[in-house]
Amino acid sequence: MSVDLFEYQARDLFESYGVPVLPGIVADTPEEVRAAAEKLGGVTVVKAQVKVGGRGKAGGVKVAKDPQAAFEAAQSILGLDIKGHVVKRVMVAGGARIAEEFYFSVLLDRANRSYLSLTSYEGGMEIEQLAVERPEALARIEVDPIAGIDLETAKSIAVAAKFPAELVDKVAPVFVKLWDVYTGEDATLVEVNPLVLTEEGDIIALDGKVTLDENAGFRHPQHEALEDKDAADPLEAKAKAADLNYVKLDGEVGIIGNGAGLVMSTLDVVSYAGEKYNGVKPANFLDIGGGASAAVMAAGLDVILGDAQVKSVFVNVFGGITACDAVANGIIGALEVLGDTATKPLVVRLDGNKVDEGRAILAAANHPLVTLATTMDEGADKAAELASL
Repeated sequence: MSVDLFEYQARDLFESYGVPVLPGIVADTPEEVRAAAEKLGGVTVVKAQVKVGGRGKAGGVKVAKDPQAAFEAAQSILGLDIKGHVVKRVMVAGGARIAEEFYFSVLLDRANRSYLSLTSYEGGMEIEQLAVERPEALARIEVDPIAGIDLETAKSIAVAAKFPAELVDKVAPVFVKLWDVYTGEDATLVEVNPLVLTEEGDIIALDGKVTLDENAGFRHPQHEALEDKDAADPLEAKAKAADLNYVKLDGEVGIIGNGAGLVMSTLDVVSYAGEKYNGVKPANFLDIGGGASAAVMAAGLDVILGDAQVKSVFVNVFGGITACDAVANGIIGALEVLGDTATKPLVVRLDGNKVDEGRAILAAANHPLVTLATTMDEGADKAAELASL
């Protein structure tokens, strides 16, 4: 899992690591934008804060020569829809007289199990087009995870990216600081586009993009404050609060399983079974892990049953460390905890350790919502059928 930061959050992070940035003030209303422009003075830039590219072309970035112009720019940007992202906040940044634009990024190279630096002397908005049409202009340098990017490595990256000799010594220290951001914050991406040379001769990170590795969140409790909770799916947020591995999908059959591999297989089997029932599909990915206690099962069912699209639930568990009798007791306990809020049919398939005891517990309980299935295919078929009714 990963967390994408807004530009203003990346700017603040850069500043804390000594990366040269322009002053910036976040604002939510045109009046706040005008006040920010007055505080910064001179020419400012009003920039939409959305987690998507192409803001400039969509009208989400405007230069303002005075506070009134900034106010008017904010009026046109706030509420703007940019590729499905509605602008609710802007950043008012100080202006810069740009002489040249460059590109720098460091990212996780999963294929090679390493880090990769992508750098170009020819930066700007069309970096993707440059990468396709003139790939030789984009230096791809593997970065040793242990050695990282020190000053000498940074200089070699700048040379490979075709920076002229007089700029190599200027940009290299900034590359090192951006590497410090990458490693210090456990990021999977740190990108600056553009990194600029001003007419005064300064190197400035004019726009930043940072993606943080959520798996390293335990080392960075401060990262929680960076998450965009307003944009989060409420069901996913609820599942996260309960420490559940949940991903919302667009379907009708809720899925609960123990183990990511089993849950993925269950998604496939339900999708296949749903083809003969008006195209019914899985509604979610939910892995409850090894400890399927009543509390864990109740939390999982509570999340899934809160999805209005869900018409049935398929609980597919293979007993291992947690035996099937404990899972069965967990299901019955969960239904007792949920009470009247549990209204949708559950198809349960148990197999593995103590399967006979688990099935016997569910059969004895004889809960009106629970249907037992012997195999995964049978369970998927029944859950798909119930979801289509």
